[in-house]
Amino acid sequence: MAGFVPGPLLSLKEQIEKDKDDDSLRRWKEKLLGCVEEDLNGQMEPEVKFHSIGIISNDLEEVSYPLPLNLNREGLVLFTLKEGSRYQLKLTFSVLHNIVSGLTYSNTVWKAGLKVDQNKGMLGTFAPQREPYVHVLDEETTPSGVLARGIYSANLKFEDDDRRCHMELKYAFEIKKNS
Repeated sequence: MAGFVPGPLLSLKEQIEKDKDDDSLRRWKEKLLGCVEEDLNGQMEPEVKFHSIGIISNDLEEVSYPLPLNLNREGLVLFTLKEGSRYQLKLTFSVLHNIVSGLTYSNTVWKAGLKVDQNKGMLGTFAPQREPYVHVLDEETTPSGVLARGIYSANLKFEDDDRRCHMELKYAFEIKKNS
C-alpha cells in the first residue's frame, strides 16, 4: 500500500506493560499471547525453533525425526514411499520472543539435478507460547511409473513476511515400486 507507514516495532514485553493498568486489555493480551512474560527478555525479533519433521502416509507408520538432522551421513534419505502414495509432512515448532507474522514454506524437489516439483504455502501468524505448535502441510501424491522411482533431494525453507529465514532443511527421500 502506497503511503502506509507502520508504527514503531515494540518488544512484546513493552506491549504488555504499555496497557498494564487496563484489566480488560491485559486479560485479552494474556489470552492471545499466553503468560510468557518471563520468556520475553525484551527481544524484538521472533525466533522460530523447529523441533521435528515427520511424515504421515497410509503406506507406512508415522515417522518423526528430531531437528536439526544428523548431517554427518551423506545423502540422508529420511523416508521411502510407494509410488502413487499420498503423504503429508508434519512439523513441530515453537515461537519465542515475539509474534512471527506470515510464516510461509517452500519445498523444492529435484531428481538427478532437475527440478521436478515446487510447493509453497502459508502456515500463518503465530504468537509465542510454551506449548509447541504442530502443523501438517498439504497432502501430496508421489509420482508413479518406472521413471518416477529413485532418490529425490529436497529443500524445505521457512520464511516470515519480513523475508527472515527461520529454517532451511535439505533432505532426501526415495520412491519405490513397493515401500
